[in-house]
Amino acid sequence: MVALVRTLVVLGDSTSVGIGDPVPGGWRGFGPLLGAAFPDYHNLAFPGARVGCVRTRQLPLALAARPDAVVVLAGMNDTLRSDFDPVRLHHDLDHVVGALRSAGAMIVTVRFHDHGRVFRLPGALRRALSARVAAVNEVVDAVVARHGIGCVDLDLLPGAYDASTWSVDRLHPSELGHRRLAAAFAEVLGTAPVSLECVGGVRTTPLHHAAWLVLKGLPWLWRRSRDLVPMVVRIMVSDAGLDRSDRTGHRDGATLGDG
Repeated sequence: MVALVRTLVVLGDSTSVGIGDPVPGGWRGFGPLLGAAFPDYHNLAFPGARVGCVRTRQLPLALAARPDAVVVLAGMNDTLRSDFDPVRLHHDLDHVVGALRSAGAMIVTVRFHDHGRVFRLPGALRRALSARVAAVNEVVDAVVARHGIGCVDLDLLPGAYDASTWSVDRLHPSELGHRRLAAAFAEVLGTAPVSLECVGGVRTTPLHHAAWLVLKGLPWLWRRSRDLVPMVVRIMVSDAGLDRSDRTGHRDGATLGDG
């Protein structure tokens, strides 16, 4: 790492907070693991943050810290809301990255994985979420290309779909998952490597899994399902239309033999 690179800032949502990697007294996550290589480290993330929150609430604090390197990990919360808007998301992310680049910071962000392969969802709900994740990734690709910043593709991250990478909730990385994230970010930023050896975390038990499912998992699925209902309904109607076309041999008023 270049000696002048002193300050790391982490922006984002609950994953950036470190949820999924419990330690005595709170959460750790990829931030402190990566931040250990920097003399000055700030984590400005908070649970539930959307990209718009990063722009309006976290970015001003980040710029005040005069960072040399910044990790931006946000966007999944946007996909789970009924007012999901890729155009607005693009404006917000482009503004965040542009402002940080103008301040001279190195930046690394992520492309998201297929969350439906980790957290099992009903078919229509999974397709709705996958379509939105694809839209977010298109935004990320455009911003990364425009500003020339670093990017970690979570779909290609080694062990991305291994059970050991995910915490009890299957929504946030486990300690190993956070270490894999930190190691990938360190490689992009050119900082000291991060060990994948799990030490210092709180171990989970089958009781933790059962308690999470009842107290957190099912209520979360219900809330987020309601947010995605409009898109899920459109997908179900579309599927029904395709089924009819298969049975009748017609598609959108044309015969299957039409060009």
